[in-house]
Amino acid sequence: MDERAAVTETLPADAPVARRGFGLSVKLIAMIIVTILAVEVLIYLPSAANFRANWLDDKIRVAGVAARVLDIVPDAMDVPEELADGLLASAGAAALIVRRDGQSQLVEKTDMPMPKTAVEADMRDAGPMNLIGGALDTLFRGGDRTLRIIGTPPEDADAIVEILVPEAPLRAELLDYSRNIFLLSLIVAAFTAIAIFLFLNRLLVRPIGRMTQNMVAFRRTPENATRIITPSSRKDEIGIAERELAALETDLFEMLHQRKHLADLGLAVAKINHDLRNTLTSAQLLSDQVATLDDPKVQRLAPRLVQTLDKAINFAQSVLDYGRTATAAPKPQPVDMRALIIEAAAEAGLFGHPEITFENTVPDDLILSLDPDQTARIFVNLIKNAREALETRHGEEPARIAIRHHEAGDWVTIEIADNGPGLPPRARDNLFRAFEGSGRAGGTGLGLVIARELTEAHGGRLRLVDTEKGTCFAIDLPADRLV
Repeated sequence: MDERAAVTETLPADAPVARRGFGLSVKLIAMIIVTILAVEVLIYLPSAANFRANWLDDKIRVAGVAARVLDIVPDAMDVPEELADGLLASAGAAALIVRRDGQSQLVEKTDMPMPKTAVEADMRDAGPMNLIGGALDTLFRGGDRTLRIIGTPPEDADAIVEILVPEAPLRAELLDYSRNIFLLSLIVAAFTAIAIFLFLNRLLVRPIGRMTQNMVAFRRTPENATRIITPSSRKDEIGIAERELAALETDLFEMLHQRKHLADLGLAVAKINHDLRNTLTSAQLLSDQVATLDDPKVQRLAPRLVQTLDKAINFAQSVLDYGRTATAAPKPQPVDMRALIIEAAAEAGLFGHPEITFENTVPDDLILSLDPDQTARIFVNLIKNAREALETRHGEEPARIAIRHHEAGDWVTIEIADNGPGLPPRARDNLFRAFEGSGRAGGTGLGLVIARELTEAHGGRLRLVDTEKGTCFAIDLPADRLV
């Protein structure tokens, strides 16, 4: 018994299922939260871009108002320093350029030097991807830089304004906006995940967990009918799964009880059959003594009595042999196949037979790694079946049983062929089926069943070969059995 089996046996039948890693509930709620956050990120990017664009448009709008104030100043006059500082302060800018009709007008703070470089933000033709890229650039690379905002004021479509502003205030406001959006998204994701989880937990997780617990409990005690799941009245896939699981467990429960009854019945039959065989053997000994009497009636009836007793003993012996087929695994060792077949033919009552010719063309050097006892049983059963079939035939051609051998590809094949009457249709239809595949009246068909099971235990196969006359069985064994 391995360690896992030992642990399973020590657990109580109603013990909860041991979970490895995270359970379905944790995975489900984590998946929901991650999915909602991913959706929020996709929503946040356009939102942050729109926030930055509105901030820049506000600066352009204020710059447009300042440009209209500058229009009332005569062209030849310089802009008063106080007016310039007031206009720039209202826009939060370091400098302002107004272009109209090919002319430009510059207003700058006298106490602030003009920056040598500036990041351009042209709002005249800003696409969605440019706006998103600009927002990400401000978040991750902004700070001490200067923005050069270019745009057309809404109140003055003929003018183009350029305004130089520090980027730090925009980045600070964008960070605050992002932080608020993140916290709001987290709250929305948490509440949404909980709501969806409660719904799915009731709809899927709990029913699946119930079926899982039931399958584990039923596997531990399949003979307990109370472990069979009671399906719900649901009409969806979960309901179908519950009903199918209940039907499966019911079938397994009934099958186990049926097999237990059959096993008990088989044990009882085996005991009765053993005692019956002993009784029949004693009756056979008495019949042999009766056959020696001089009474004509006894001499006429004794052969039929002996034949009937032989059939009954053979039937009892076949049933006992079939009950012993659940033997240990084969113990291979080098086997001389020609010698083994000769011994099997002798045991099957073929040597010295007055009517049947036996031909064994298996070469002397054919050595296979097989279990000698189990292999002998295979050949004894097949040769015995062939002998019994030939003993009941009526024909002018001499009866013959031939053992042939050939090798092809991955298989070594040994054939047992006879020129008897062949298998009747009923025997062919029920071939290798216990108590149904016999080719003669009163037969059990157990010899073929035992031969096939023992052949398959060696990794081979037993098959019926189609022939024009007689019967031929082929034993195919793997070529790697060659020694």
